[in-house]
Amino acid sequence: MSGKGQFGFDPEDFERVAREAGEGLRDMLGQAMKMADQSGGGAPWVGMFTPAAPKSTPEPETTGQKGDGVWAVYSVDSDGSASVDQVFATELDALRAHRDNVDPNRKVRFLPYGVSVGILSAGSELSTEE
Repeated sequence: MSGKGQFGFDPEDFERVAREAGEGLRDMLGQAMKMADQSGGGAPWVGMFTPAAPKSTPEPETTGQKGDGVWAVYSVDSDGSASVDQVFATELDALRAHRDNVDPNRKVRFLPYGVSVGILSAGSELSTEE
């Protein structure tokens, strides 16, 4: 190992690398401080530690986005009118009740509070855009 230690370098090599890295770091911080003084702003790293300004006030959630509503198991008749068979509080309960369904006219859908059951009729689509 010829005097280089177990890892192939002596303690003096390690000290030299650490000293040069420290000097380089001091030089970099000194340049950053000079740039900050010339630009009139504060220290350039201040923005990393201050919280970002809050964005504009978010729009209030709609009933459907908040999840306020019911899950309906409904059937669509041959004339296109819908009739609700059962109503459930959770999607899982509605899907469990609908699990053994073989009728293609019987479906499950989320209905936000305030939406008419008529939206379930054939040809009607619930618009998600305002």
